[in-house]
Amino acid sequence: MRLMLVEDSVSLADQLIPMLREHGYAVDWLADGRDALVKAHDDPFDLVILDLGLPGMGGLQVLRQWRAEGLGVPVLILTARDSWSEKIEGLQVGADDYLTKPFHPDELLLRVQALLRRTHGNVNDSRLRVGSLTLDEQRQSVWQGEQEMTLTGAEFRMLRYFMHNPGRLLSKGQLASHLYDNESDRDSNVLEVHVNRLRRKLGKGAIETRRGQGYVFIGGDG
Repeated sequence: MRLMLVEDSVSLADQLIPMLREHGYAVDWLADGRDALVKAHDDPFDLVILDLGLPGMGGLQVLRQWRAEGLGVPVLILTARDSWSEKIEGLQVGADDYLTKPFHPDELLLRVQALLRRTHGNVNDSRLRVGSLTLDEQRQSVWQGEQEMTLTGAEFRMLRYFMHNPGRLLSKGQLASHLYDNESDRDSNVLEVHVNRLRRKLGKGAIETRRGQGYVFIGGDG
């Protein structure tokens, strides 16, 4: 899953980025509202963490422009403790959730996870479930039935994205752009290796290949 963090505080960004990457998210960091306005259209993001007090262009103006342009990416806004009017206005112009500064990084992580689950229709559980598979984002662990599986970090990230999009045709380009924040990592051969490794662990029928189009996640054989 690929996130955009728009935050002009270097110290806060330095705190959040390693934590988010440790939990398997690809993160693009921007510090100027004008850059964020354009970047959201250039690359596919699963969620944006948007500070409101930005240089160049304020977060509310950025969000208002995104929504006016039809950009529906989920947005979690960061607000100052006493900015009730900004919270209300942010929700009115299209924010999906907000978090008040100062906050604990773990709370931001939980809100990101919950918002992504809600966006993909999984609103009643903190775990992702598809067929016989259960994925726990907090523990970064996966079960097939009652059996816990051993996955690498890359395999976990790929499986999580597949489980957020079951039955949906995903091209190699979509997978790469949502899983990696570094252009050098977006190699189709590397993607194929991870897909094949997941197939061996989940069962051959778990991931269908659509020649020339991409992959469709069906679920584990369990």
